Amino acid sequence: MNLEELCEKASQILEKEPRLIQLPSQGMAVFVGDTHGDLDASQEVVQRYLKKPYRIVFLGDYVDRGDDSEENIQYLLELKWKHPEEIFLLAGNHEGFMVKEFYPANFWTSISSQEKKKYGLLFSRFPFAATTQNGILALHGVLPELTSLEEMEQIKLGDEQWDRIVWGDFVENEVEFLGELWGRPQFGRPYFEQLMERYRKQVLIRSHQPHAPLMMFDQRCITIFTSHVYLPIRTIVIADLEKEIRSAKDLVLERI
Repeated sequence: MNLEELCEKASQILEKEPRLIQLPSQGMAVFVGDTHGDLDASQEVVQRYLKKPYRIVFLGDYVDRGDDSEENIQYLLELKWKHPEEIFLLAGNHEGFMVKEFYPANFWTSISSQEKKKYGLLFSRFPFAATTQNGILALHGVLPELTSLEEMEQIKLGDEQWDRIVWGDFVENEVEFLGELWGRPQFGRPYFEQLMERYRKQVLIRSHQPHAPLMMFDQRCITIFTSHVYLPIRTIVIADLEKEIRSAKDLVLERI
């Protein structure tokens, strides 16, 4: 399948999805951190968990850094087309290059301007977050500041809330907002707790920061990374969607 066909087929699926994915209240969910051109990581997760009763949620950053960026994203897009109810691809900052440029970006600088437009348009349709009825919220970076999660549909690419979702960092700090570091807005515990209470969620599963603590904020903020590009250990999170979730203690962390 060539790039044009793949983008067309994937777009038909993504156009039907909301910005906030509501996972069902039955079965299991697998959350996958940044894969960053680590095709082997994506294949390993899919080989293990693309079966009932699992759904797989990838938390963004499929390209750049690793050697197999194009192979990785094309593999995931084809899976999304074939298994639209089992595979979910959330937006990461590395999918937003056409909105907010960054460097180094080995994937984006290696492709033609026409390919950039095709990928950029397709990536602009990725959902921003996924949530469950038993208290989990999952996204790439930091919580957006909204009145309710339903307002996620009004977020525009490149606006302040989009920037938080895909570029934001959490820091184990008692200050609400710590400013920006290299274009990445930094937030502490008060911001996390205020918004988690507003959204009535218990646990946030995120990626984006390979060197952040695995657990923050009383084990309610879990940061995972699923690529050998940065770390020797690749981590995923498995959740029982029928079980009450209050902290990381109610989830399974697995190394692949």
